[in-house]
Amino acid sequence: MSDRPVPSQQPYDRAYEQMLEKVRYDGAYPTREKAEEAVRLVLAGLGRQLTGEERVELAARLPFEAARILTAQIPDAQPLTGWAFVKDLAARTGASQATTRWDVGSVFSAVAAFARPELLTRILHRLPHGYALLFGRAELTPAA
Repeated sequence: MSDRPVPSQQPYDRAYEQMLEKVRYDGAYPTREKAEEAVRLVLAGLGRQLTGEERVELAARLPFEAARILTAQIPDAQPLTGWAFVKDLAARTGASQATTRWDVGSVFSAVAAFARPELLTRILHRLPHGYALLFGRAELTPAA
């Protein structure tokens, strides 16, 4: 036996706590709980859209709890465009589309930091049109 105190078990790992704080700060949420609601909603939605190697690699880079939320979802057979994604999340929660768009942008900003540019570029190529703006990137379209 040791005389050292046993550290209390934290409900989440430190990286997830930092992710929540980033979302709270970037999204100007009044509480950590509001930020966590946004994280859970948006990551679950992204988990229904993202497939393939990019999904696996993103999950590996996210904090454990965030990865668990993402991967607990079964991907939809037909992925939604970026705007349809926002509308779908708004319909699921009863929130306005403007509020939901804000939530998506706040959470995707944190996700992009974990993904880093190279993986984020691959994710955007896998997802339908409209997600780049949600991740804070320009939506480039090929010339005709």
